[in-house]
Amino acid sequence: MNGHAHPVAVRSYLAVFAALLVLTVVTVAVASLDLTAGMTVTVAIVIATFKATLVALFFMHLKGEKPMVFWPLGLTGVLLMALFAFVLWTEGDHLLGTRFGDAFGTTRTAPAAGAEGGGDH
Repeated sequence: MNGHAHPVAVRSYLAVFAALLVLTVVTVAVASLDLTAGMTVTVAIVIATFKATLVALFFMHLKGEKPMVFWPLGLTGVLLMALFAFVLWTEGDHLLGTRFGDAFGTTRTAPAAGAEGGGDH
């Protein structure tokens, strides 16, 4: 073993673990509230982002890193958001009932999920 061992702050690990447990309980409690689906998802994503930040800062030891480490991390986050935006841009129109037109000008609405035929009539 070399003489460059990092000091382990057990108290801070336990505090972060306790915070993660509390935030998990809060996430479950928010899911049981009578909120709209969009609001529930928004609150859950905010809590999950905070939990991921705690894990990255303390368990992945990013808290004491140089600022140069955060540039690739930020770029990764921006590219991830761009990927999600691209998927929603290309596939999100199916969520709103896209109207398809054919060569003769007639239009039809996309069937709802699970509404397609296929059974014996």
